[in-house]
Amino acid sequence: MRKYIIALDAGTTSVRAMVFDLAAKQFIYTAQQEVGQTFPQSGWVEQDASEIFFKAAYVLNSCRAAAGEGEIAGIGIANQRETVVLWDRETGEPVAPAIVWQCRRTSEFCASVPKGMRDVIREKTGLPMDAYFSASKIRWLLDHTPAARELAERGRLCAGTVDSFLLFRLTEGKSFVTDHTNASRTMLFNIHTLEWDGELLDYFGIPRSILPEVRSSDARMGEMKLESAIVSLAGCAGDQQAALFGQSCTKQGDCKVTYGTGLFMLFHTGERCVRSQSGLVTTVGYTLGGKTRYALEGSAFNAGSGIQWLRDGLGFLSTSAESEQVASSVPDTGGVCFVPAFTGLGAPYWQSECRGLFSGITRGTTRAHLVRAVLESIAYEAKELAVCMEKDSGFHLACLKCDGGASANDLLMQFQADVLHIPVDRPKERESTALGAALLCACSLGLADEEAASKLRIRERLFTPSPEKERFDALYLGYLQAVRRALL
Repeated sequence: MRKYIIALDAGTTSVRAMVFDLAAKQFIYTAQQEVGQTFPQSGWVEQDASEIFFKAAYVLNSCRAAAGEGEIAGIGIANQRETVVLWDRETGEPVAPAIVWQCRRTSEFCASVPKGMRDVIREKTGLPMDAYFSASKIRWLLDHTPAARELAERGRLCAGTVDSFLLFRLTEGKSFVTDHTNASRTMLFNIHTLEWDGELLDYFGIPRSILPEVRSSDARMGEMKLESAIVSLAGCAGDQQAALFGQSCTKQGDCKVTYGTGLFMLFHTGERCVRSQSGLVTTVGYTLGGKTRYALEGSAFNAGSGIQWLRDGLGFLSTSAESEQVASSVPDTGGVCFVPAFTGLGAPYWQSECRGLFSGITRGTTRAHLVRAVLESIAYEAKELAVCMEKDSGFHLACLKCDGGASANDLLMQFQADVLHIPVDRPKERESTALGAALLCACSLGLADEEAASKLRIRERLFTPSPEKERFDALYLGYLQAVRRALL
């Protein structure tokens, strides 16, 4: 009997489920549903957690029908990370809208945290004090949702990231769990002891009782009924950590970048928990076979969102893919530089009030110059993060593995290699997050191990850097000057 694994990828803008054929070593079926967002105030971003669950159930059912439930070995989960859901333990219903990772409503509170406490938080969690992470979001929901504190006092409140909510609902309330990677993004989890931290819980005013049990990334998370069959929910990781595993970044010094709405670069540091001195995040890469792998992470809040803005906001493009053709129609940006700070700058600056800008515009500037400047800004963001990672880790980055929507853009990938002065390796299977979830599930079920999983990645193309190092260094310095103007 053939065996399939379903990878459930609950992202920010869509929920997808993909059927992975273990024998053929490839995905054979995909189902996808878009997920809405609401913006009730400036800087606020919310989602309906019930919508996320029902669309997850829909795509899972579609995959079940395609694969045949008797041939499904298990389901692995990857998810948008810092987004917070509060729900009633008895009914499973959300008690408030989910606060999305992009939401900046708690920026004022985060800015008020004294330096001493910031240092404690950084030492224990590896995270800088920022509204991006989950702790201040949970605190805000507890303070502003009338039913939340009452439910907590009655032992009925659950708080967690999207994976916890989905696992709870998919197991009909039997599993209230998360994994080490998702917990490491909450700002409540000690990444050295791998436990919820009492001092941090007290500081944020969050009861331990409302948080899930934390398990390894390759743990059995529960069981789900699929019609007449019972299937294991096995293997779970935050989307970027799942992509790290799916990209076969299993050795110290391996690095991947995901080009999505934002840009996320993870640098594998092995069993060393490296504290960044350059504004990066230290995070759990994944836990597998009883061992913890750590990573340095750089998160840029806006990357692909710039292309979406050109398409939807300015009407410069009919499709995102058209950006490559338009940008290729000019040899360079004509001196134009773009800083993609629509919602502030993430690593290494963590400046939420900063906003985007174009500089160097002249009467000769055309639509093509502006489109190319937006594309090139994505590569510059990755360059800045790579420089920080090399400085913090002491390792030289030899190659960058890429995935995500914008990795399909040949112009951008070549420019990325040119700016970094190292090869950029694009895989045949660009759904690295889903692949990572499927492989973690296979490891959990004993159908693969870390070494075997790392061999499933197939290269599609290697982009080699231009020998014109000085030219691209000068362009990068121009970008850094533009960032300094944006920070003023």
